[in-house]
Amino acid sequence: MNIALMAHDNKKELMVQFCTAYAGILARHQLYATNTTGHMIADSTGLDVHCFLTYAHGGSQQIGARISYNEFDLVLFFNDPANEERAEDISYISRLCDQNRVPFASNIATAEMLVLGLARGDLDWRLIVNPSTSRPLA
Repeated sequence: MNIALMAHDNKKELMVQFCTAYAGILARHQLYATNTTGHMIADSTGLDVHCFLTYAHGGSQQIGARISYNEFDLVLFFNDPANEERAEDISYISRLCDQNRVPFASNIATAEMLVLGLARGDLDWRLIVNPSTSRPLA
């Protein structure tokens, strides 16, 4: 499955720790991230992460476009609720996920439930709804 990983600046280290803890599960899927987050994850965990542009250069819009085309099966976006200037990002991505029936987590607790569900096969319905996402994005 195709998984998007995003994190606000002061949540990036938490995302790295999360990916380290669940590397065994995540390694069985295609991972995509905004540039800085993706490189931090890849460097720390050894996971293969395709990196889009940085946030400042439109990385969240690139991921948003892929969500709109239903090319992601799961989106993990660790949100910093204290960061008011980035509140639109989380709203934008969350709304796109809701519109396209893409499971979405904005915090570590929900992300853990989704990743454990992924390991159990609870998200296999995505392969029926959208069989094209069983292949890596071009």
